[in-house]
Amino acid sequence: MNQLKWAVAAFILFVGAGCQNDESTINPVLTDSNFRTSADGWSADYSDYGVEQADIIHFEFAHKNLPAPLDTTKKALFVAGDNRSDDLFMFLKKKVTGLRPNTEYNLQFNVELASPFAQSSFGIGGSPATSVYMKVGASATEPNKVLRDGHYYLSIDKGEQSNSGKEMIVVGNTSNGTDVSDYKLITRTNQDQPFSAKTNDKGELWLVVGTDSGFEGRTTLYYNHIRVAIK
Repeated sequence: MNQLKWAVAAFILFVGAGCQNDESTINPVLTDSNFRTSADGWSADYSDYGVEQADIIHFEFAHKNLPAPLDTTKKALFVAGDNRSDDLFMFLKKKVTGLRPNTEYNLQFNVELASPFAQSSFGIGGSPATSVYMKVGASATEPNKVLRDGHYYLSIDKGEQSNSGKEMIVVGNTSNGTDVSDYKLITRTNQDQPFSAKTNDKGELWLVVGTDSGFEGRTTLYYNHIRVAIK
């Protein structure tokens, strides 16, 4: 009987050790991108506009130096566009792999970006600071713009402007937190706002960060650092 007990105990320890080793194969940091030398796998696109407005949005995406008065020797991801639809969504996306298939993960986003929009600024349709909403999220499928009835929509549920969706949540706006209209680094995070996403059957997730605009003018932002970790 004692031999049987020892055998069972040894088996449990063996299985437990195997589970711990499996857990250790998952890197808790999904991405830690500072963009100093490259875009680090992030790409950009935009949605929520009509076909006839495509030529007047003037969307830009580039890996370029930060603007003054910030450290102009460092690079970031520049994203800009004219909101001609009163609902322009501009976003960055990146695929991460090596996770467990069909598994739900709690994610924490920390996004540092440079914004020139003073807290008290105002504009057509809304403020470029407080009417441009920052959103973060993740999806098992790649976020793409899809054409439907002459309008481009995002393929995942991001919510509309100040509202969160199933696959993206609002984490603030683009106000630089001052009364001065000059570029300042700001941070947006969901540290106190739980968010989870489920991987696909290949153990993949698409990370998404973007702005949903109610300001009918041009938004220019520099993404300086994006870190996403399993919480």
